[in-house]
Amino acid sequence: MELCKLRVNGNDIQIADYYGTKGTIIAIHGLTGTHKNMHYYAEKFKGDYRIIAVDLRGRGNSAETDRETSIFKHAEDIIALIKELQIENPILLGHSMGAFISAIIASKLASVKAVILLDGAAKMSDNQRAIVQPSLGRLSKEYESREHYVAEIKSIYHNLGIVWNETLQQTVEYEVGPVGGHWENKSNEERILADFNSFYTYNPQEISSRIECPVLLVYAKGNIGAMPPLFNLSDYEETQEYTKHLKTVVSDCNHYTMVFENRDDINQYIETFLSEIEN
Repeated sequence: MELCKLRVNGNDIQIADYYGTKGTIIAIHGLTGTHKNMHYYAEKFKGDYRIIAVDLRGRGNSAETDRETSIFKHAEDIIALIKELQIENPILLGHSMGAFISAIIASKLASVKAVILLDGAAKMSDNQRAIVQPSLGRLSKEYESREHYVAEIKSIYHNLGIVWNETLQQTVEYEVGPVGGHWENKSNEERILADFNSFYTYNPQEISSRIECPVLLVYAKGNIGAMPPLFNLSDYEETQEYTKHLKTVVSDCNHYTMVFENRDDINQYIETFLSEIEN
């Protein structure tokens, strides 16, 4: 795996580039994530596929977002990245916000070979706001050290039903950096909230009807700790109705454990889907 920054649309985009031979999968993380959130999928499919896991702007070591940021702006960045790297037929693998972005890209770029939606690209409701928005306060807090930040996130993730391990430790450590005499998350709360609010401008019927390639939707039905699933399966009704070549599968994981655990069931769903589009 090689870490590098590319100049895309006048901004630096950090990518993790894993070697592979069959084609290229672009892995796009969720709202407050980084490329490290896609670790297990990169490790599973690298070698067979070239995996390019990105830090979206405003996350990790990529440049800050535009002041008027949205999932549609992030889609423009990824389209420009595809062109910069001269990827002819990318496969898009997106989790949560990354799924929304992947669907938007596929609706605009006819060369996309396939899309894998990990619990995203759904119709938004008050349920998602109630679960997601309270957790964003950590982004503007000041911490005495990286260790203090990690300790707080560890407690939050425990409440979300996530089992802590060394991979997660490294993922969380990457999110935070020194600022003056304290530590902060590398993301800006106001702009992350703007990205989240842009989910509500996503029109599943309009976007889905423009996607011509095969699509795999992986729905996470598990409760998030004491909270319900982030999405109900009914939130995907328009996505399912208007996507021409869609296969839906259901995992008993929750919205977060689908990336913070090595999920054998989802790996198998994806492996089968990839073999079908290759034949």
